[in-house]
Amino acid sequence: MNPPVTANADMPLYANLGLTFLATPHTTNVAASKADVIVVGVPFDMATSGRPGARFGPAGVRQASANMIWEGARWPWDFALDERLKVEDAGNIAFKHGEPQTMVDNLQAMIGAIVGSGKKSLVFGGDHFIALPVIREVAKVHGPLALIHFDAHTDTYDGGSKYDHGTLFHHAVQEGLLDCEHSLQIGIRTAYEKDGHPFEVIDAAEANDLGWAKTLERIKQRVGDKPAYVSFDIDALDPAYAPGTGTPVLAGLTSDFALKIIRGLQGMNLVGMDVVEVAPAYDHAEITSLAGATLAVEFLYALAASR
Repeated sequence: MNPPVTANADMPLYANLGLTFLATPHTTNVAASKADVIVVGVPFDMATSGRPGARFGPAGVRQASANMIWEGARWPWDFALDERLKVEDAGNIAFKHGEPQTMVDNLQAMIGAIVGSGKKSLVFGGDHFIALPVIREVAKVHGPLALIHFDAHTDTYDGGSKYDHGTLFHHAVQEGLLDCEHSLQIGIRTAYEKDGHPFEVIDAAEANDLGWAKTLERIKQRVGDKPAYVSFDIDALDPAYAPGTGTPVLAGLTSDFALKIIRGLQGMNLVGMDVVEVAPAYDHAEITSLAGATLAVEFLYALAASR
C-alpha cells in the first residue's frame, strides 16, 4: 500500500479511494506511530462455512469510508474526530495463500505491536475467525476482556476446524481470554446450546422488543468498567441493511439501532473493535460496506468523546 495524498477540501470525494480508511495517514511502523488508534485490514475468509468473499471486506469498508471524509464535526457529534483522536492505517496483513497459520502469526505480531505500544486497534475482516488472534494480543495487555459481541450467531460452537469462524469464542473462553461474567452477545437469532453457555445473550427478538436504550443499559450493567472489546459481525444487522455477508439471517437489528448502541458506548473502557464478515460481492450499492465503515467511525467517535 502506497502512502495516500493528504485529503483536503479541494479534492474530489474519491481522490483517495481505496487507499486508507477515511483517508487517514498510512503507517509502516505502528510501534513508533504517534496515533491513538491503528486500523488494520485482514483479507482472510478461509474459515467461512457459508458464502466466501469476506476477504474483500477491508477494501470495501475503506472504499465506503470515502463517503464520510468531511471536514468539521460529523452528525450527531459536536466536534471533528481529528480534534481529539489521531488515527492511522497500517494497511492489510500479509500471509501465505493456503496457510492460515501464517495469517494468525502475522496478525498477532501486528496487534501485539499496536497494543504493546499503548494504542488501540480497529480491525476490518475478513471472516470472524480473525477476531481470535486479535483478542489474544489485546488480552495480553489488558487481561481477560469483557466481550461486547454483535452477531446472528454465537460463534461458541465446539468442534469443527481449528480455523473456523463459528468456534472462535469457544476457543477464546478455553484460552482464558474473556471475562465471561461481564460479556454478552446481542442480536443472536440462530440455535445454540443454552445450558452452560458462557455469555449473557440478548437475542435479536428481545433486543428489538427492548429497544436500543434499554439494550444499551443492559450492556453497561453487564460490562461495568471492565476492559471491553467490541466484535461486530455485520450479519447482526438484518439483511435489509447488510445483504453483503456470507451467512445472512432475517429479523436482525436495524442500522439505526446498532449505531445508537455504538455511540452509547462512550465513557466505557473500550480497548478495541473489529468489524467482520463484510462480503462486497453480495452487496448492493455498497450498503453493507457503508454500514461497516459507519459503525467503525462511530466507534472512533465514542473513543474520542471519552477523552
